[in-house]
Amino acid sequence: MPVSFPPALESSLDLLRCPTCRTRRLGPGLGALRCPVGHTFDIARHGYAGLLTGTRATSGDDAAMVQARDRFLSTGAYAPIREVGARLAADAASERATVVDVGCGTGYYLAGVLDQLPGARGLGLDTSVRALRSAARAHDRAAAVAWDVFRPFPLADGMVDVVLDVFAPRNPAEFHRVLRPAGQLIVVRPTGRHLSELRGQVPAMVTIDPAKEQRLHQALNPFFEPVVTEQAEYSASLTRLDVLDLVAMTPSARHVSRSDLNDDGLLPDQVTVSVLATAYRPR
Repeated sequence: MPVSFPPALESSLDLLRCPTCRTRRLGPGLGALRCPVGHTFDIARHGYAGLLTGTRATSGDDAAMVQARDRFLSTGAYAPIREVGARLAADAASERATVVDVGCGTGYYLAGVLDQLPGARGLGLDTSVRALRSAARAHDRAAAVAWDVFRPFPLADGMVDVVLDVFAPRNPAEFHRVLRPAGQLIVVRPTGRHLSELRGQVPAMVTIDPAKEQRLHQALNPFFEPVVTEQAEYSASLTRLDVLDLVAMTPSARHVSRSDLNDDGLLPDQVTVSVLATAYRPR
């Protein structure tokens, strides 16, 4: 049985370009996207389009990580992070904006932006097919596409109003190319205080580079200038299961062994959540 064409994906077709041809538009086929010369890309039954070609990107999100992320985000512990990103996006764009979330994961942050912009459409890019299954269902105006942030995006030049990047890798040159001249890039990243109590108890967790802000500035400065920065910092009360999911949903899951988490007295029941969110305009 052919896969039905997702309405949100159909509304984003004018944005999409064939990743093989690079310039030709993609159109709807029978359960697929197709360019004029015949390159074809399947639409999964879960509703996302697979545009990755050649060597498959290594995904950071396997099934267990995605399930842990879904459970943790459903607690609302990161809702203030979602709110600050959505507020910056709403300040930067009209209600009928086009929003692209790079490294969208399960679509949690993109859905928050779309809730603030009632006429906007969203497109999430991620390498994890497990995460994209959730992202394709995260919002009725959000489409989802399998893509690698480090490759040239399968998107047209200058058609995006907001590029959203929350805890995700960055490709400044591609962000700049796809944004409209009046568009904005919104980057959300952790400060050195983020989850400090948990990192103190579980040293095997991935640390935050003290030079992170300097490296961010160096990478973005040729393409963007900052407009406004907001900080969200607060204490979150967590159950033991919440903490286990918080560890399991991040790259730290690859470094933390079961024995690191087995001691009932080891894990904190409160953690500091601390992030910076900056809106940038293209140079």
